[in-house]
Amino acid sequence: MQDSTPNTNSPGTATPGLADKLSDVGGQANRKAADVGQLAADKVDTNRVAAAGELETAATALHEKADALPGGPRVASAAHTTADAMNSSADYLREHDAKSMVADFQRLVKNNPGPVLLGAVVLGFLAARAFSRD
Repeated sequence: MQDSTPNTNSPGTATPGLADKLSDVGGQANRKAADVGQLAADKVDTNRVAAAGELETAATALHEKADALPGGPRVASAAHTTADAMNSSADYLREHDAKSMVADFQRLVKNNPGPVLLGAVVLGFLAARAFSRD
């Protein structure tokens, strides 16, 4: 009578428990990553309403002082436009949770890869300059 148990010690095959252990470790890593992602999303959701309020406060202050800024009507117009954009950003923060903001950002990157890449390069350059100055 022959043994029908597969030979797991032959070259190129894993020991029986190794695959299970690797699968468990991978599953644990996935759960940890999901937990960290959820914590980050919760933190963003907790702070987004407060951030929206601060943006709105700054926009209101800018609107109030825009006409008194030196530089004439062009500067005042630019200040009002900036304040309006800040108000729109505050509204966006109030209306969207972290998950929908990530989805919007992914859609933006997918639909506009060139400008997003250029913006990332410029942002990286500016950050490098800011941190390299002593």
